[in-house]
Amino acid sequence: MGMTIVEKILARAAERSNVKPGDIVTVAVDRAVMLDTTFFFLNQMRRDILAVPHPDRIVIVFDHEVPAPSATSAAAQSTGRAFARRWGISRFHDLGADQGISHVLLSENCHALPGMMVVGSDSHSAAAGVMNCASRAVTILDLIAAVATGETWLSLGPTVRYEFRGSLAAGVAAMDVILRMADRFGSHSGQNIEFGGPGLASLSIDARRTICTMCTELNADFVTFEADATLDAHIRGRTDQPFHAVFPDADADYVRREIVVLDDIRPMIALPDRILGNTVHLGDADSGIDQAFIGSCANGSLSDLAIAADVLRGRRVAPGVRLIVTPATQAIYRDALKAGYVELLVDAGAIVTPATCGACAGGHMGVLGPGDRCIASSTRNFKGRMGDPTARIWLGSPAVVAASAVAGRIVGPAQLMEAGL
Repeated sequence: MGMTIVEKILARAAERSNVKPGDIVTVAVDRAVMLDTTFFFLNQMRRDILAVPHPDRIVIVFDHEVPAPSATSAAAQSTGRAFARRWGISRFHDLGADQGISHVLLSENCHALPGMMVVGSDSHSAAAGVMNCASRAVTILDLIAAVATGETWLSLGPTVRYEFRGSLAAGVAAMDVILRMADRFGSHSGQNIEFGGPGLASLSIDARRTICTMCTELNADFVTFEADATLDAHIRGRTDQPFHAVFPDADADYVRREIVVLDDIRPMIALPDRILGNTVHLGDADSGIDQAFIGSCANGSLSDLAIAADVLRGRRVAPGVRLIVTPATQAIYRDALKAGYVELLVDAGAIVTPATCGACAGGHMGVLGPGDRCIASSTRNFKGRMGDPTARIWLGSPAVVAASAVAGRIVGPAQLMEAGL
């Protein structure tokens, strides 16, 4: 029996001829991703890492609380800077021109490449699978062990294969795809997800990364995309590092295969408090809002900001509504400035923040207060995620969030036009 993409990568990293679901494998780690939260943990526990055998395999990113909103956060970042200097870690994204949210930086900077084994302690670490690699979230202790030893261990689950067909209609986004999948296919706890099919060619890297990131909300372990010409061009336009694309065997064993017809997807909304079993079509979500948030690792790309700016062109955010926009990286912020998107957003009444996990993680730069109603393009909407536990969070695409900010209630761009707004 052949192997899936993830199984091939793990077999290579474990120096085995094959692996199968149910195996527990020890693998060499090609990239271990440390965050400001890693150093917060080390400070709190009064511990240090005494060995780093492969500094060239380490990526350090400050993203969760950036700029530091407290003395504790600042101390964690100081510890991280000292760690990077001590071990000569070159892939270090401190505050400045190269900073951003780790999951976007890994693909934009090609820190993750096809065939690599990647680990991080952030729950959305599977996002790097957009690069045709095997990337998975591990506990912070397992991450520290991977940094100190160059290895980690994993339990391998079965894989679900999704084949994309067709292409998305105008006004439909990658966020709508994953919200529809959450409704139709439910939880993938203990399973991996593999994407491929002829419709893949119609999806940009930004769109694929959104889907890959949000598969964490389906409880998937690993999430991988097949390599294709789009990915090849993305990589070769950014790095001259060698890489080897990984494809599934023709006789790979999947726990099931599903087809997702992109043409059939319509704008979707996740209702407050959870995503699984809690998504509806846009027209079935009717609520006023107090805050709108566009950004996060899922929907803070340049294309997302372009869509939001287009919706807001010549319009104003409704009185009483706060619109917060967070580019996923400082490079995206600069490109959005050059393209005029930031001017359009600010003229409409938006606040544009530096690249950070901030509002999405409920840390700063957009924390919700008691009873606040928020429509967001971010990753999660459980109680207390973005601040006060009595706040309510709906999730939708950047276009829907931008339109809702203008209307003062949950609508899409088409509804704005119909209402003459």
